[in-house]
Amino acid sequence: MGKERQFVVNERGEKVAVLIGIEEYGKLLEELEDLEDIRAYDEAMASEETPDPFEEAIERIERERKVNELRASHPATRGKTTFSVELSYIRFH
Repeated sequence: MGKERQFVVNERGEKVAVLIGIEEYGKLLEELEDLEDIRAYDEAMASEETPDPFEEAIERIERERKVNELRASHPATRGKTTFSVELSYIRFH
């Protein structure tokens, strides 16, 4: 990331945006996602919650997915499907 940057300036000459190559943009997004994963892991480790065993977490996700599929196919609930699974901390064996 030692490349020279190009800036967009406003009418007063103040920098308001930066232009970067698509490859560098992709790398920045990957690094951001990695940092978000690390932060989520750290928060989960610091919480007082008991972790779910991996198998139980997968079973819960599959159950919720099936319920949402049923809701999506039923005329009364079609289009109102929500899917909210929180994978905070899963204990791997």
